[in-house]
Amino acid sequence: MIRVARIITRLNIGGPAIQAVTLSDRLHERAIDTLLMYGYPAEGEGDMTYLMDHRQVQRAYIPSMSRSVSPLADVQAVFAILRHLRAFQPHVVHTHTAKAGTVGRLAAIAYNRTARIKARTVHTYHGHSLEGYFRFAGGAFVRIERLLARATDRLVAISPRVAADLRDRYRIGTQDQWTIVPLGFDLAPLAAIDDAARAAARCALGIDAATPVVSIVGRLTAIKQHELFLEVARQVHEREPATLFLVVGDGDRRAELEARTHALGIADRTRFVGWRKDLVTVYGATDVCVLTSRNEGTPVAVIEALAAGVPVVCTDVGGVRDVVNDPVLGAIAPDGDAGTLARQVVAALTPDARTSHAVAARRASVTARYGFERLASDIAALYHALVPDV
Repeated sequence: MIRVARIITRLNIGGPAIQAVTLSDRLHERAIDTLLMYGYPAEGEGDMTYLMDHRQVQRAYIPSMSRSVSPLADVQAVFAILRHLRAFQPHVVHTHTAKAGTVGRLAAIAYNRTARIKARTVHTYHGHSLEGYFRFAGGAFVRIERLLARATDRLVAISPRVAADLRDRYRIGTQDQWTIVPLGFDLAPLAAIDDAARAAARCALGIDAATPVVSIVGRLTAIKQHELFLEVARQVHEREPATLFLVVGDGDRRAELEARTHALGIADRTRFVGWRKDLVTVYGATDVCVLTSRNEGTPVAVIEALAAGVPVVCTDVGGVRDVVNDPVLGAIAPDGDAGTLARQVVAALTPDARTSHAVAARRASVTARYGFERLASDIAALYHALVPDV
């Protein structure tokens, strides 16, 4: 049985956490033993450790590992991970997200100096932090990633655009190191949403059946650019006054954004609902899902919305076009163009956007490309290729 140590910075709300936990469970069915190591989320990010409650996930909590830069804590995290590696003796060390990619690979380098069986190393980029979160392109973060790439056997990107950006623009890794493995999710509950489920979702949220609902799903953090969503909401409200806007998620910007709705005159038509685990309710009640991020790897909320048959309207950033690759799925506008986004939302609220044909096309598009069984098979094949004799 192949032993894989998977390391992720924290299990906060988002695609990387869902993938890391679910993969640890599903790979067990494929004779791959996984140890999942993780740190702690920042205040307001939301915590998805509950995903492990009913799954076969061997886990190790690293209390010194978090997203923030802290030299002392980062060194402590390296040694904590190293201790777990020595006890687990993995054939593969697979890191996810920026911080875990740094401390995890440093620990793997140290482990391999004394290990009887050397571990192969894999790092997955779920997007990247060289723009958007940190604007140090060409600086220290890029140099660190280049150095770490030299000690990594496989670099995985979740979309062709992410791989091209990192490889060609930032010169991280070589052509033969890169592998594209799109994200994968259990989309069956969302794909099963029907008219009855939509009615139940509206009832659960106290929304009238005839009210147009436009939602944004994601952390209330600067990268998601909720202020752009609220400006779009203001312009949509001018054209469609009955529209209700749902802000699903939480974070350190909540008070600021709530105040902004009052300044824009849409406070009575905007509802901040916080984190919700019941995605069927969120997307079942939604007519249009909007993404206003200034940077994305693969937009999880967009995939979820499309699986539910909901049209999307997105900023043209990162890997969005890899997902929204057909007009029937939704519309894309330049980043920051609130006017175009608003017009696209209004167009998506028309009955033509919710025909049975359009709903079926959206579901078929993402379930084929982003289903979880495909992801598990891709990752298992990657591990077997790295350690073929196990």
